[in-house]
Amino acid sequence: MKTMQEIYNQRLDRLNKAIALEKPDRTPIILQMDGFCATHMGYTLADLCKGVRESNKIMLESLKELGDVDGSESAFGAASVFPLTFMARVKLPGRELADNMLWQLDEAEMIFPEDYDTIINKGWNNFAPGYLRDRLKVNVDEIVQELSYGPQATKNITDAGYVVYKQSTALTVNEYLGGGRSMVKLMRDLFKIPDKVEATLEVMQKEIVEDLRKQIRATKASVVFLSPARGASEFFSPKLWERFVWKYIKETADAIIEEGAACSIHMDGNWERDLNYFKDFPKGKIIIETDGATDIYKIKDILGNNACIKGDVPAAKLALGTPDDVYNYSEQLIKDMGNGFILSSGCSIPPNAKVENVKAMISAATGR
Repeated sequence: MKTMQEIYNQRLDRLNKAIALEKPDRTPIILQMDGFCATHMGYTLADLCKGVRESNKIMLESLKELGDVDGSESAFGAASVFPLTFMARVKLPGRELADNMLWQLDEAEMIFPEDYDTIINKGWNNFAPGYLRDRLKVNVDEIVQELSYGPQATKNITDAGYVVYKQSTALTVNEYLGGGRSMVKLMRDLFKIPDKVEATLEVMQKEIVEDLRKQIRATKASVVFLSPARGASEFFSPKLWERFVWKYIKETADAIIEEGAACSIHMDGNWERDLNYFKDFPKGKIIIETDGATDIYKIKDILGNNACIKGDVPAAKLALGTPDDVYNYSEQLIKDMGNGFILSSGCSIPPNAKVENVKAMISAATGR
């Protein structure tokens, strides 16, 4: 009988081979889940959002019940720490919302035009902490204290034999302004004061990428999750997208790869007209995650020779389909994607997904 360490090593090797576009013993399956774990194990979403320690416990219980999966996207639920990444307030179940209502970003204009000059002159790391505390009324110290349990949360998952897929997380810099300025106001700024926005982003990029490099070195992360959450060019004209989004995706991904990690780019929305931009990344160092809005077969056709592909079982199919629907879809993906493929849901598994559907997705990967 294999030890937990041997099981973990086998799962990690399977994942690493897929990322490197080599042939694993079978297609790895990574579950991107948090809210589903709560409903799966009989908890409320409010229970999941009590903190890092609580969400880690719930997610590990769910993993163990689901069985032979290779790992989890993350070691704990991120809803309670969203203000630090999106620069916006978040409404949480059990606090502002009913116990089983999904968390919501409460986006509003909280970064103002005059703040651009402050960031340019004093720096992002000088601006952000005071902004979070004074304007958003976020208890930053409490969130930082919660995140200090992160390494133990990861250890809890790996000690049970499961891989934690992403060990570090980054957003492209435009997302901080999109959340704090609001997407509507930022879009207006791109037309009215583009040079000012660009100068601000340049200051932010330098500091954030430098901090990210330090984080990768400290954690020895092998996979870094990069989220240009509303970065698809369907939201922008091509010229604006190249100047204010792609430039920072490329620079950040290059830095991640230079530090020795693979960059997992999470593509929310439709990126089909942007896919050719990703051809120049080195083989085996980039993972494309899609939520289903981008045709995964187009990704395979354009980027399949140098990028690992992760996805893309739709949330709607997991919630509303049958086990046969999910199994057949997943099995076809595995067959068609070949090497360099990680089976996963398209973005997060929804809290209302049927357990038997999630297990059918797992069965398609494991053959059991």
